[in-house]
Amino acid sequence: MSNQNDKSPESEQALPSNTEKNPDDWATGEESMTGAQASYLKTLCSEADEEFDPSLNKADASKRIDALQQKTGRGKSH
Repeated sequence: MSNQNDKSPESEQALPSNTEKNPDDWATGEESMTGAQASYLKTLCSEADEEFDPSLNKADASKRIDALQQKTGRGKSH
């Protein structure tokens, strides 16, 4: 008999990651950005010579972080 809780590595890898969910679909996306987001965003803004906007919500902060990572080269996979 097979145990329904047993999952092969292949099936687990096929599951979508919650870290890749569209920020516009986040249930808490309208909340104020987290302290970690604000800190990282300040760093990225400084490196990109762009203004930090402390009024961003979680979803907008995430999108801004993604854009600034592209601009600065931070966060790229090796």
